[in-house]
Amino acid sequence: MTDTPDISPIRNAVAKNLGARYRAELRFRAAGLAAVATAVGILIILLTSIISGGLPAFTANELVLTVELDREAVDPLGDGSEESVRRGSYSRILQDAMRAEFPEVQSRGDLRNLFSLYTALNATRLMDDVLEDPTLIGTRYDFTMPLADDLDLYLKGLLVEDRTLDTDGSLAVTAEGDTVTVRSTATDFRDLAAEIARTLRARATVLEVEADNLAALAADLTGTDAEDMLYDAGLNRRRASDIRATLEADSGPLMLDGSLPSILVETGGRTIALTSLARDGATANGRFLLGNGSAEPTTDWTLYVIDTPAERRRVSDQLIVWTRALEARGAISPAFNTYLFANADSREPELAGVKGALYGSILTMIITIIISVPIGVFTALYLEEYAPKNRFTALIEVNINNLAAVPSIVFGLLGLAVFINAFGLPRSAPLVGGLVLSLMTLPTVIIATRAALQAVPQSIRQAALAVGASRTQTVFHHVLPLAAPGILTGAIIGLAQALGETAPLLMIGMVAFIADAPTLGLEGFTQPATVMPVQVFLWSDGAERAFEARTAAAIMVLLALMIGFNALAIYLRRRFERRW
Repeated sequence: MTDTPDISPIRNAVAKNLGARYRAELRFRAAGLAAVATAVGILIILLTSIISGGLPAFTANELVLTVELDREAVDPLGDGSEESVRRGSYSRILQDAMRAEFPEVQSRGDLRNLFSLYTALNATRLMDDVLEDPTLIGTRYDFTMPLADDLDLYLKGLLVEDRTLDTDGSLAVTAEGDTVTVRSTATDFRDLAAEIARTLRARATVLEVEADNLAALAADLTGTDAEDMLYDAGLNRRRASDIRATLEADSGPLMLDGSLPSILVETGGRTIALTSLARDGATANGRFLLGNGSAEPTTDWTLYVIDTPAERRRVSDQLIVWTRALEARGAISPAFNTYLFANADSREPELAGVKGALYGSILTMIITIIISVPIGVFTALYLEEYAPKNRFTALIEVNINNLAAVPSIVFGLLGLAVFINAFGLPRSAPLVGGLVLSLMTLPTVIIATRAALQAVPQSIRQAALAVGASRTQTVFHHVLPLAAPGILTGAIIGLAQALGETAPLLMIGMVAFIADAPTLGLEGFTQPATVMPVQVFLWSDGAERAFEARTAAAIMVLLALMIGFNALAIYLRRRFERRW
């Protein structure tokens, strides 16, 4: 009889370490979940930033003007021909319509300011409307155009910090020449006067600190440098002293300038920009920005405060007042920004669109697909199914793998040297861009196709050959159809990567400003064009603030295209995938 071995020491040792193993597993799972949560959080932050920045670009505030299309102005030759219509004075027609909205504007400077509510390029759009429909000649026509970019941002609340204050008293307006006096029966201006006083005190303190710093720096210098700094320090002290003297005086108004918030009084179709506030909080002086003349006391008035000083913004109080007046009249209204998709690039943000870049991307990707996919698939077929296994094919495989890791800008240099300099192909053309991206995509397609072919079981090949199929029939009738999902997935992912490339296309001139979209035809392949990633790059460098939103909107469009490519790859894989 054999004695049963005592396994209690082993069981005790296992039990002793079991808790530590479970805790280690929990820590590993927690680390994995934390990594996933971090990645998802970063992705959410990225998408939130892009979407929040791009959404304003999908709407536009449009200005509708009723224009008089007089036959003499639109058809100066009088024959109704296209040549005559193109000679029309459309800029003057738009200007006359704006003058009709604000007949009190007379001076040349004010008129130039008024006409900046819209871009002059809209005159060409008006001409295109007349060319498309000649029956408009001699009629009144409601012409719709986008508002100037800065004013569009203002109406969206993205340009200035402002607020509207309710009032308690009854307001009387007295006009004497260019000076306007407003008086309230209540102290409606007292809080604003206190705010202005606090701002001026803070400014005086800043000037005094700057003066002390300049004096300290001057102590370490000699000659003219020290004299200049001491002069600036003294100037700052005098300015601070003047501000404090004004604030400490018992009487005298507080003067408003461009470095302080703008205070506007709106009443009865009039808008008055205040230039000074009395200490009693009930009286102020200003000038008319809209309307004119004295007015009887009324309780229907408001205070509109623009907290962003005029010297720190791109639009004046006058432009803001005109914009608010047009909006109140119903001449300005928000709408979906069709210009973003119907127009090509433009120097004016309100007219800039992605149409040219979108068409350029389509044409470029057509060339890339036509070249990279067939060549890549047949290369992989030869290497995997027909090529002998020797040093030469091994060298080819190594070079293909190395090409997949080459920086994309190298392919741009290759395209510049070969396709443009050597072959003389046109710069900035989708044909050249497609050729360059084809070179960059080929290694990815070849590697993905070879992986898909290797995933097909050898039994499929052996069964086909056993029933009498030739090598070519085996490959094209059995192996290739079974590998198709993997091939399509790899090819689409490679093309999606090419769609988002910028560096190689910059080298061949596709960074140029393209005002007209290429045609979606054979001639479009050789016309100047750009692509979506390059358009994003160009807009991100735009000086106007409105290009920020359009940059984010273009990124959203590009992401939508790439998500569509990847979704198609997932669908094709699930639709045709076979499991063995």
